[in-house]
Amino acid sequence: MMLHFAALDWLVVGLYLAVLAGLSWHFNRVETRSTGDYFLAGRSVPAWLAAVSVLATNQSAATFLGAPDYGYRADFTYLGAVLGAVLAAFFVAHVLIPRFYALRVSTVYELLETRFDARAMRWAGGMYLIGRVLSGGARVYLAAIAIAMVGFNAIDARSIILAAAVLMFASLIFTLRGGLRSVIWNDFVQFIVYAGAAIAVLVFLRLAIPLDTPALIDALRNAPDGTNKLRLFDFSTDPAKPFTVLAAVTGLFLLNTASSGLDQDTTQRLLASRDAKTGARSLILSALGSVPVIAIFVAIGLMLHIFYDRPDLMGADYALSENFSGEKITVFVNYILTQLPPGLRGMVTIGVVAAAVSTVTSALNSMSSVLVSDFYRPWREARGEVEDRHFVHAGRWGMGLVALAMFATAVLSYYWQQHSDMPLLEFVLSVMVFAYAGLLGVYGVAIFTRRGTTGSVIAALLTGFATVFLLQPFTFGPPGLAFPYQLCIGTAAAALVAALPRGKIPA
Repeated sequence: MMLHFAALDWLVVGLYLAVLAGLSWHFNRVETRSTGDYFLAGRSVPAWLAAVSVLATNQSAATFLGAPDYGYRADFTYLGAVLGAVLAAFFVAHVLIPRFYALRVSTVYELLETRFDARAMRWAGGMYLIGRVLSGGARVYLAAIAIAMVGFNAIDARSIILAAAVLMFASLIFTLRGGLRSVIWNDFVQFIVYAGAAIAVLVFLRLAIPLDTPALIDALRNAPDGTNKLRLFDFSTDPAKPFTVLAAVTGLFLLNTASSGLDQDTTQRLLASRDAKTGARSLILSALGSVPVIAIFVAIGLMLHIFYDRPDLMGADYALSENFSGEKITVFVNYILTQLPPGLRGMVTIGVVAAAVSTVTSALNSMSSVLVSDFYRPWREARGEVEDRHFVHAGRWGMGLVALAMFATAVLSYYWQQHSDMPLLEFVLSVMVFAYAGLLGVYGVAIFTRRGTTGSVIAALLTGFATVFLLQPFTFGPPGLAFPYQLCIGTAAAALVAALPRGKIPA
């Protein structure tokens, strides 16, 4: 039986909203007047704060809901696949970030203007915008599930639309005036909220399992289906598995390289540091910090396996309904709504919201910075000089456009995922692959070779997107090809097209 929110739950939610309102007032009381402050926080963000901000942005509602779902279904191999993220962080820190700082760019796509011309920069920026709208909207959809279930007692299309609209509006109001500085401090608060909620659930769930630690470990090592749910690394070469060691050092390495070094959502925080070394250090810290965070969420899934699937060990049979109002939900959401006591239920619910808000506010500011810096500003300055403050106002209008696009994608994701058997975590990560394939191919050629032209860059960006699309099971792709390998194929195709003509690096 589903439990309703109690007074204590609403009190927790009210305190959370009060903290957000206080932060919003603090950062919005003084209007930001320059684009350097608005989009890069005056390049004064310390390494530890940038690291927390990157970590909070990357560990979205997809991790909050998806990682426990993966742990329940499988094992610890998703944590083992973080190897790809750590390797990518060191690569980006020592190869890409120094190049970006040397050029003193506001967006990573300005590097292509130096290497080719403004058209190449705008096409890369446009591909980023498409990819971030897709992935950001998918993450909003995941958070909207939890909000709809709590607020509207349903997860039908109407409830998802209303929940997504509330989330987008709240995120837009928070970041509209304060810019990146308010986003980064918001990330810090949201990280404390959702990490604290996860730890509280893990402790509560562990106390509910009547086994000592050795017996619990033995039960996880010897699941009824014969699997070892404590397995950390999967050394198989099955192309249908997305979190093997092979996938980690190939497709997941590429995915995290794109996310950390070519995605303005992350690189904006690194460029906001005072120098390249500080930015690099913050990226590495965030990658290493993601290991214990992901471990906590996957461990929750393992505990849920014992709680729901091992009545012989629990001494009771707890009903697990995978449906709510006729719609499929994750095992973690089921546990939140049926087993958590008042107060903790409210805390975990705002944890889901906090993870989503952190991602949304980051996406709004980063996408707006690309719209203004790479598209609107060159067009406007070509028609006469204008004060820098004008582009701050343009950035706010850009956020509004981005918010509408992400909201539309969240609604689309509802229908998209309804027709897919893909787990939530894989669904969100696979959406990111579409835009990243072209960007990875283009930047690989631009940075490590002397080949390529503006025309081949544009063709490569389109080739990467089209290749990943054609590899989907609903088009012409082979069934069971996991998204890391789709990214590898798409990146290779894009790189080949980008490198076809002989180019010349400007002197």
